[in-house]
Amino acid sequence: MKGFNLTKSALVAALAFAAAAPAFAQSSVTLYGIVDDSIVYQSSQTSLGSTSGGRSNVKTASGIWAGSRFGLKGAEDLGGGTKAIFQLESGSNINNGAQQYTNAMFGRQAWVGLTNGQFGTLTLGRQYTSYYTLMAPYSPTNWLTGYFGAHPGDLDELDTIYRANNSIVYTSPKLYGVTVSGSYSLAGTPDSVYRGSTWSAAVQYQQGPIGGTVAFTRINNSTIGGGVYGTDSTTNTAGQSGVSAVTNGYQGAQAQNRFAVGLGYVFNSAWDISATYTNVQYIPGIASKFTDEQVFNTAGTVLHWKATTAWDFAAGYSYTWASKANGIDDAASYHQFNLSQYYSLSKRTGLYALEAFQRANGRTLGTPTFTAAGAVNRSIAATASIGDGFQTAPSSSRSMFAAGVGIIHRF
Repeated sequence: MKGFNLTKSALVAALAFAAAAPAFAQSSVTLYGIVDDSIVYQSSQTSLGSTSGGRSNVKTASGIWAGSRFGLKGAEDLGGGTKAIFQLESGSNINNGAQQYTNAMFGRQAWVGLTNGQFGTLTLGRQYTSYYTLMAPYSPTNWLTGYFGAHPGDLDELDTIYRANNSIVYTSPKLYGVTVSGSYSLAGTPDSVYRGSTWSAAVQYQQGPIGGTVAFTRINNSTIGGGVYGTDSTTNTAGQSGVSAVTNGYQGAQAQNRFAVGLGYVFNSAWDISATYTNVQYIPGIASKFTDEQVFNTAGTVLHWKATTAWDFAAGYSYTWASKANGIDDAASYHQFNLSQYYSLSKRTGLYALEAFQRANGRTLGTPTFTAAGAVNRSIAATASIGDGFQTAPSSSRSMFAAGVGIIHRF
């Protein structure tokens, strides 16, 4: 009996201590990553701004199906349904080991915040805008990739290159199928919370097989009056984002607006379809190298077929047309066709193949030429620039074909 009494006393004491001691929150940290490499062929390659001298090329390319990266993400349960969350993500080129962003180890993502199932999620740091996050389910990049399948030059920001510094992002919980999100990125310029800022808002509806998003974003140049994007511009980490043969003549805008609508429908476990419409506006300032607001409209669709548990196929088409402005009556237009094939070797490893063709028509503005009288933009024939993987290496002609095969592993 004495032994029993001692054991009982010890148990009572332990329970009393547990009740009096503070409750320590549970936390978790996950290391994750993607390694992706491929071989790519393109029928014509020249330098950005050139309309001659193009040659076919075969090269290796890192991160085509999904950008090569490693990262850390974690959560700590604070109680009451609230968690502290964070994510740090670094991109790299596995063919030469270089960082994706110079002097930005975690240039893909770096943020911290709080989330609660009842009140939503609030995060601060370098991250995606609300426009991108809620449009992502309907983006052509999901199955066609951003490298090949983003709309020409990724001018409508449906791929991941437009990350914004100093961002405050709020996303609501899903209520009756509706999610609302808003973001504001502070440039930190003296006497102004507007110069160099980026802001966006989006509303998404997803219920059953039907889904859709309406979104808007604005990017402001921190340079007063436009011109070369200032280093304080929140989307300027390694130079202005989204400059391609499509938009080359309109860089240096005072501001950029993007409006997007995305729709999706799941027929069954094997078939689904998505469609997007976007309107992109490049707004000049007094120091910009163009004078009239330039507008690009794009309509596109993607059909995805999951043929077996291992095989996925997709086909897409998009049409982009520019407004008649800046002295150009024969405004540029771009037809883009995409195909993709993906084979799962396992849950983490896959093989893929991609094919794309683009045809450009009409004329656009080329790289500004600087003379003693000032900067002059010249009208040039529009040239092809597939997706966002060929922005610095477009075709020198109106047509371009590209194909790639690769392997991806996730950990």
